[in-house]
Amino acid sequence: MKTIGLIGGMSWESTAEYYRLLNEAVKEKLGGLHSARCIVYSVDFAEIETLQREGQWAEATTLLVGAAQSLERAGAGVVLLCTNTMHKLADLIAASVRIPFLHIADAAAQSVMRAGIRRVALLGTRFTMEEDFYRGRLKDRFDLEVLIPGETGRETVHRIIYRELCVGIVRPESKQELIQITNELIKNGAQGVILGCTELGLLIRDGDVSASVFDTTRLHVVAALETAFA
Repeated sequence: MKTIGLIGGMSWESTAEYYRLLNEAVKEKLGGLHSARCIVYSVDFAEIETLQREGQWAEATTLLVGAAQSLERAGAGVVLLCTNTMHKLADLIAASVRIPFLHIADAAAQSVMRAGIRRVALLGTRFTMEEDFYRGRLKDRFDLEVLIPGETGRETVHRIIYRELCVGIVRPESKQELIQITNELIKNGAQGVILGCTELGLLIRDGDVSASVFDTTRLHVVAALETAFA
């Protein structure tokens, strides 16, 4: 098994999910006392959030490229960026290392396509929902039609992520808000919903809405293990 390198801390709440899911999957596959070979480089999310808010993407790139290169030097055979939003910088990070960089949107899109779905709702931060780095990749590489909430819905999802989930707050009321927003997108033709934020799986699960739910955290872990065991 190759060692999996995780660039985490964005937020640590979802990075903990990556660690748990990786180890549970390896134990299920190999049995006994087996666990995942992984290295975690955890950044300070407060620094990253400030750079996001102020549009200082070059500075954020420097930090995350350094993290990826550190993981490679430490012996990682594959690297995952444990956040959807910062995949805005994915191409630059991938180009900075010689080991495979597994794009989280690709993991989600491949699962959507295997399900025979062509039109999906996308929930995430404002960056992920509104900018082209994520939606454009889904459309251009996988020919998926992507629906996002209206302005009020986008603000609600963004607020729940940053003010609640990223600091460990899981509120039933917020879950109902997300379900309502998602159901509106389903009424507009979405056949499935991509949880395009690694924290959203803490609140929404498959079965909570009337369409298939694609949890990017879980799907990214599956892609990582396929590569690690190849």
